[in-house]
Amino acid sequence: MSPSAPQQAYDRAITVFSPDGRLFQVEYAKEAVKRGAIAVGITMKTSTVLVAYKNIQSDLIIPSSVKKIFKIDDNTIITASGLIADARRLIDHARVYSQQQKMSYDESPNAEMIGRELADLMQVYTQYGGIRPFGVSILLGSYSKDMGSQLYEVEPSGAMTAYKADSIGAGKKEADRLLEKEYTEKITLKEALKLGIKVIKKVTNAKLGNNNLEISYVDKAGVHVLNYDDVSKM
Repeated sequence: MSPSAPQQAYDRAITVFSPDGRLFQVEYAKEAVKRGAIAVGITMKTSTVLVAYKNIQSDLIIPSSVKKIFKIDDNTIITASGLIADARRLIDHARVYSQQQKMSYDESPNAEMIGRELADLMQVYTQYGGIRPFGVSILLGSYSKDMGSQLYEVEPSGAMTAYKADSIGAGKKEADRLLEKEYTEKITLKEALKLGIKVIKKVTNAKLGNNNLEISYVDKAGVHVLNYDDVSKM
């Protein structure tokens, strides 16, 4: 057996820990997230904002066919970075779960409830052979009368964390540093929208516009969809 064989066994089997306690397939899934287009979430007292970059790599692509922010229900929105095909599976699951909760309890679940449901599903995919982890991280934003503004990140491992402001995807470290520097709990909706765009522009060095940027926020009135020009005119 070659010296690299044990390493390859840990590398290939999702259910086998390496001697230093690592699951390589989960780490590889996180690498897929790092290659995804960046998305930013920001909370304030009255709403939660999501801003997502669409990496349109060809002039032949119809920009509207590339979706990065999705509505789960009237008080929750979601964005993802990594393998968006994997994200669609999670989004569909979140929508069904939300409808089931609404039918059973006559109220929509908040971001924490939906996040825990998705985190449980993603964690299951890290402990059985014959399957692979979801190669995606998600940001869930919501606003409810009882819980106020909420923002959660769920990682491929199934770990879930609440944030005041957060980013996922390529350039996360740089984006988080900028958010830590400029975010305040007194931030307004206008400031949050512009900060989200500023962070993405800083990280991507791209010319932003309606074709490669999705912007949405949720407040007590529901989900609102904006475009780059809307925010520029604020």
